[in-house]
Amino acid sequence: MVRVRVLLFASYREIAGASQVEVRVPDGTTVHGVLQELRSRGAPFDRLPADAAAARNREYVASDTVLADGDELALLPPVAGG
Repeated sequence: MVRVRVLLFASYREIAGASQVEVRVPDGTTVHGVLQELRSRGAPFDRLPADAAAARNREYVASDTVLADGDELALLPPVAGG
Protein backbone atom coordinates (compact mmCIF):
# COMPACT_ATOMS: atom_id res chain seq x y z
CA MET A 1 0.00 0.00 0.00
CA VAL A 2 1.03 3.57 -0.72
CA ARG A 3 0.28 6.48 1.62
CA VAL A 4 -0.34 9.83 -0.11
CA ARG A 5 -1.07 13.18 1.54
CA VAL A 6 -3.55 15.05 -0.66
CA LEU A 7 -3.62 18.85 -0.40
CA LEU A 8 -6.84 20.58 -1.43
CA PHE A 9 -7.00 24.22 -2.47
CA ALA A 10 -9.70 26.84 -3.04
CA SER A 11 -12.98 25.31 -4.25
CA TYR A 12 -11.70 21.74 -3.66
CA ARG A 13 -10.99 22.63 -0.02
CA GLU A 14 -14.50 24.08 0.26
CA ILE A 15 -16.04 20.94 -1.26
CA ALA A 16 -14.15 18.57 1.04
CA GLY A 17 -14.33 20.73 4.14
CA ALA A 18 -10.62 20.09 4.74
CA SER A 19 -7.31 21.38 3.43
CA GLN A 20 -5.72 17.94 3.35
CA VAL A 21 -6.57 14.27 3.59
CA GLU A 22 -4.48 11.13 3.67
CA VAL A 23 -5.28 8.20 1.40
CA ARG A 24 -3.91 4.69 1.24
CA VAL A 25 -4.00 3.14 -2.22
CA PRO A 26 -2.43 0.09 -3.86
CA ASP A 27 1.09 0.25 -5.31
CA GLY A 28 1.00 1.55 -8.88
CA THR A 29 -1.90 3.95 -8.27
CA THR A 30 -1.88 7.08 -10.44
CA VAL A 31 -2.99 10.65 -9.76
CA HIS A 32 -6.26 9.78 -11.50
CA GLY A 33 -6.61 6.73 -9.26
CA VAL A 34 -6.30 8.84 -6.12
CA LEU A 35 -9.05 11.13 -7.39
CA GLN A 36 -11.23 8.09 -8.04
CA GLU A 37 -10.51 6.80 -4.53
CA LEU A 38 -11.54 10.14 -3.02
CA ARG A 39 -14.69 10.35 -5.15
CA SER A 40 -15.65 6.78 -4.17
CA ARG A 41 -15.88 7.88 -0.53
CA GLY A 42 -19.17 9.60 -1.34
CA ALA A 43 -20.30 13.00 -0.12
CA PRO A 44 -18.73 15.47 -0.12
CA PHE A 45 -15.77 14.00 -2.04
CA ASP A 46 -18.00 12.81 -4.89
CA ARG A 47 -18.29 16.46 -5.91
CA LEU A 48 -14.58 16.60 -6.81
CA PRO A 49 -13.92 16.43 -10.57
CA ALA A 50 -12.98 13.12 -12.20
CA ASP A 51 -9.73 14.75 -13.33
CA ALA A 52 -7.84 17.77 -12.01
CA ALA A 53 -4.56 19.59 -12.42
CA ALA A 54 -2.11 18.15 -9.94
CA ALA A 55 1.38 18.58 -8.55
CA ARG A 56 3.35 15.75 -6.96
CA ASN A 57 5.91 16.96 -4.47
CA ARG A 58 5.53 20.51 -5.87
CA GLU A 59 6.01 19.58 -9.55
CA TYR A 60 3.14 19.52 -12.03
CA VAL A 61 2.36 16.00 -13.25
CA ALA A 62 -0.02 14.26 -15.65
CA SER A 63 -3.00 12.28 -14.38
CA ASP A 64 -1.32 8.99 -15.38
CA THR A 65 1.69 9.63 -13.09
CA VAL A 66 2.24 6.77 -10.65
CA LEU A 67 2.54 7.84 -7.02
CA ALA A 68 4.98 6.55 -4.41
CA ASP A 69 4.66 6.07 -0.68
CA GLY A 70 4.93 9.39 1.16
CA ASP A 71 4.16 11.57 -1.87
CA GLU A 72 2.38 14.88 -1.42
CA LEU A 73 -0.29 15.40 -4.08
CA ALA A 74 -1.75 18.88 -4.52
CA LEU A 75 -5.06 19.08 -6.40
CA LEU A 76 -5.34 22.44 -8.13
CA PRO A 77 -8.72 23.77 -9.24
CA PRO A 78 -9.06 25.92 -12.35
CA VAL A 79 -8.39 29.60 -11.74
CA ALA A 80 -10.49 32.36 -13.21
CA GLY A 81 -9.55 35.97 -13.26
CA GLY A 82 -9.68 39.11 -15.20
